[in-house]
Amino acid sequence: MSTRLSIFPLPGAILFPGMHLPLHLFEPRYRALISDAMARDRRIGMIQPKGAGGGGDRPELFDLGCVGRIAEVEALDDGRYNVILEGVALFRVIRELDVSTLFRQVEAEFLPRVPDETLSLGRRSALEMESRRFAEAAGYAVDWDQVGKLDDETLTNGIAQIAPFDAAAKQALLEAPGIESRAELLIQLMQFFGRHDGEDRVTLQ
Repeated sequence: MSTRLSIFPLPGAILFPGMHLPLHLFEPRYRALISDAMARDRRIGMIQPKGAGGGGDRPELFDLGCVGRIAEVEALDDGRYNVILEGVALFRVIRELDVSTLFRQVEAEFLPRVPDETLSLGRRSALEMESRRFAEAAGYAVDWDQVGKLDDETLTNGIAQIAPFDAAAKQALLEAPGIESRAELLIQLMQFFGRHDGEDRVTLQ
């Protein structure tokens, strides 16, 4: 079953189901998007445009994005918004709609979410180990006791959302079929992006 969805195409900004994404909106079209969403169902489709340059006002879009529900909103005096989106479900674009709104809208279908997905014990262990190596090399401070208490889906999607990978890698993570595949790809990406230079600094490029 398809639905009409207002979208926010933002390079490098990826939202995963169950995760939170803070946004600061100041362009008139995205201020209009927030106002419209608040008046309807509080939903926004986060999706990446193709190409590093963005492709002007109407760049071509990737097929897959994530619907976010506006969990918190702060309207500033000058018309800008601070928003926190909560990832609800992945969606696939069927077609873009011809609309008169400042913001773009698509016909989309929601992808079914597999409840209570879990990782194999070996994959979970490898993901935690590689995450620790990657974070320590990059100089990140992490509460590993709290990390160990996360369920498999929250751990996998949380790392996928905050890891400093490029847009293409982030999109590949979003499109991975399930958290087992996503975790496997995460491990590979952390090994690839976590190369060290001669001064023993992590290289993220």
